[in-house]
Amino acid sequence: MEIDLGRKEEIRMRIEAYTQVQQVYGAKSRAKTQNAAKSANSDQIQISSIGKDIQTAKNAVAAAEDIRSELTAPIKAGIANGTYHVSGESFAEKLMKRYEEIESL
Repeated sequence: MEIDLGRKEEIRMRIEAYTQVQQVYGAKSRAKTQNAAKSANSDQIQISSIGKDIQTAKNAVAAAEDIRSELTAPIKAGIANGTYHVSGESFAEKLMKRYEEIESL
């Protein structure tokens, strides 16, 4: 099998050109990666003690139940067995008091 020396030289030049291009792009890629690493190391965050307190309070509220069953259980039981009664007079007084509070805003 004979290989034309001109063709062989052309293939070698293409490979060298490809290698050079790859080196240029590789160098740029490494530089970008190094710059990104440098800028990533410079980012910092500090949370104040007030921010930490707020986060603690938010976590406590999130962990608490929405309904306090120790207060609602007797009322539910009274409604279920028919022994829970609401005074109409007491209800009307509380309703009017709340209405007056809202109206004064």
